[in-house]
Amino acid sequence: MRTKPTLAIVIPCFNEEETLPLMLPRFLAKLDRLMHENRVAEDSFLMLVDDGSEDSTWDIISALARHNSRVRGIRQSRNRGHQNAVLAGLMEVKDCCDASISIDCDGQDDVDAMDEMIARYREGFDVVYGVRSSRKADTWLKRTTAQAFYRLLGWLGAEVVYNHADYRLLSAPVMKELSGFHEVNIYLRGMVPLVGFKSCEVVYERSKRIAGRSRYPLVKMMGLALDGVTSLSIKPIRLVMALGIVISITSFLGIVWAVANALLGWAVSGWASTISVICLLGGVQLICLGVIGEYVGKTYLEAKARPRYIISERTSFEGDGGSRPARAAPTDAEESVRGDV
Repeated sequence: MRTKPTLAIVIPCFNEEETLPLMLPRFLAKLDRLMHENRVAEDSFLMLVDDGSEDSTWDIISALARHNSRVRGIRQSRNRGHQNAVLAGLMEVKDCCDASISIDCDGQDDVDAMDEMIARYREGFDVVYGVRSSRKADTWLKRTTAQAFYRLLGWLGAEVVYNHADYRLLSAPVMKELSGFHEVNIYLRGMVPLVGFKSCEVVYERSKRIAGRSRYPLVKMMGLALDGVTSLSIKPIRLVMALGIVISITSFLGIVWAVANALLGWAVSGWASTISVICLLGGVQLICLGVIGEYVGKTYLEAKARPRYIISERTSFEGDGGSRPARAAPTDAEESVRGDV
């Protein structure tokens, strides 16, 4: 049995000024309860990651961090996406905690599932996946597309945990090994299983968003799905090659059939069949070029080796060896959070 860990709760935020005043007291209350029950160490903390928000999200984080030593925050120089924000938080805490739990700040993930996650960690598990018991809180479209996506990834040979998003516990050794993955095309739900280590699952009930609106519309979901497929499997390229072989064989048989008809005098002039074949082959070729181009584009981005995130600001906390610019007076958002917490 491991000793109680120093826990870092990593919370990515993007334009969450409506949600943070409601959820931060819950996260802090949960952390206090875990400490009081002797489940985690007294130096455990929250790590809030502002993913380049355009509203007062960073003001709220800064205000709380100045008045609560258990809250730390970092701000990205611009919006770089949810996966990059989670990774930035994990890399920020990997050297100052024994384990981390990443969780979104929309209130959909059950914070009480952390109890079982920490219990599994103390039993010796290094990765604990939070898995939804159902998708009743999702719309029909999101539920259907998500389930189809997980099945597609499994069919393509990618190792993913069904119905797991980014609610998970990682031990410090796992986070340090994860830092060795340098790809720009980030899909943490597929990268974490690649790291290995002893893992298990914790099932919880997912709720509806507590406030605000989802920052993951259909277009972003499709983009994340595309990143997941292209970062975890090259099977689409092999399928393209197989499709090309099948079409080539079919075309060859068609040529033999056409020549035979011409020699036997059975040929009938007509443009419809010709146009149909040309359109079919043209469409297939464009699809194949698109799939190959997607992989070439990902290779291009990887070759550039640009930073996956850039941290522009950090909140001050004891022992960080520095200070941050102070603001003259608190804003309305700061007063709101101070009153709630």
